[in-house]
Parts: sequence; structure tokens; C-alpha cells
Amino acid sequence: MSKISDKAVISPGAVIGTDAAIGPFSIIQDGVSIGDNAEIHSNVLVHSGTSLARGVKIFHSAVLGAEPQDLKFSGEVTTLEIGENTVVREFATISRGTSARGKTVIGKSCYIMNYVHIPHDSVIGNNIILSNAINMGGHVTVDDWAIIGGMVGVHQFVHIGAHSFIAFGSRVTQDVPPFVLAGGSPIGYKGLNVVGLKRRGFSDEQIRNIKNAYSIIYGTEYNISDAVKAVKDTVEMTDEVKTIISFIEQSERGIIRK
Repeated sequence: MSKISDKAVISPGAVIGTDAAIGPFSIIQDGVSIGDNAEIHSNVLVHSGTSLARGVKIFHSAVLGAEPQDLKFSGEVTTLEIGENTVVREFATISRGTSARGKTVIGKSCYIMNYVHIPHDSVIGNNIILSNAINMGGHVTVDDWAIIGGMVGVHQFVHIGAHSFIAFGSRVTQDVPPFVLAGGSPIGYKGLNVVGLKRRGFSDEQIRNIKNAYSIIYGTEYNISDAVKAVKDTVEMTDEVKTIISFIEQSERGIIRK
């Protein structure tokens, strides 16, 4: 029995993978690619330029690959890419890119909940959880394994580091470094995401080195540039500490404070 509803509207120019399922009243436009074993529930709109990898699940009334909400957009051909086994829940909206980056990218095994908006030119890594009603500005980058709580607002061009956790209702206006807990108003550093790190197999020694680095960065003795130098001089330069230093040195908006 076919897994594609006869009430779905599918362009002949769309590519549909093996065993993909498409529910009633969904619209799949020309130039869309849907991978094997993907599931598209009812009333989903998938715009041209969208590519869904194997095993992606899209729940009803989501809108994927719509024109960017950017007044500079002038109709250029851009794309949206969603990686394997990512889940997009009801009423989420994800825009394709603009000429600035050319594409919006969502990685593998992400879980994107109801009413999330991911805008143009954003790059969302792998294994990320975006909770209900998160709204982002354009050009946001979220690194692997980050978790963002419900009703969080994220300013355009913000970078959120790997394995970080952002609390419910926060307003993220500066970069959030890797491995940390962040929250409050204004948002600030609240410690390490110890529970998340342990769940992902980080050792006590790795966590201790991360903590040593942040005790200097968020101590009262140094400004950021001096703190980075102090970390390099006094903390064992493990891969995790190198990740922290690289993140801070490349930050364009500056990192959150304590």
C-alpha cells in the first residue's frame, strides 16, 4: 500500500525517496528532495530548494524552505538542508538562505519542537534540541549537542557553543560558550552543564579541566583577553580547553558574562 496520500500535492519535479510517507494536504514543490524513509505528516508545506535526508520526520503544519524574512532578499536561488533523522514538530518554520550564506543547514538527529522559528542562513549542528516557541534572528550558529529551553529569543549572528544549555525564557544577545549553563535576565553564566556532559561520557578529569578554565574566565580578577591568556598559561590545554579558547577568540558579539 502506498505511503503517499492521494490528497497530497506533489510537483513532478520533486524527488521522493524509497518508502517515504506523505500525508494528506501536504504540498511538495518543484525542486524538493525527500530522502528514504522520511515522514511528512498532513498539511506540511515544503518549498523549492529544500532537501530532507533519510529518516527525517516533519509533523503537521510545519513550513520548510520559505522565503527568508529579510528585506535584502531579492529572489536569489538558495536552499534549506535538513540532516538524517531530524524531527521537526508542529507549526515550526524554517527559512532557506540568502545570498549571504546561500543556505540554511540543520544537522542530524536534531529535535525541533512546536512553533520554533529558524531563520535564513542559520547553521544548526547535530543532536540539538530546540524547545517550544524558540525564535531566532538570522545567521545564528548552534554547535553540536546544545539544548535551548522553551520561549528563548536568540539575537541575529549569535553563536551558541557545543554541549551548552540555555534556560527557559532567556534572551540571548551574546555568544554562549561551550559546555556551560546559561540563563537569567540579562543572560549570564550559571556554571557548567555537568549533567549533560556526564550523560555524553565526559570523564571527571575532562569536566575538572573545563571547570578550571571557566573559573578563570568568569572570575573577578581578569577581563576576557587577560583571562584567556591566564588559561593558556595555567590550565592543561586539553581538547575541551582548546575548544573554549578558540570559541572566545573567534567570538564576534562577545561572550555572555556572569
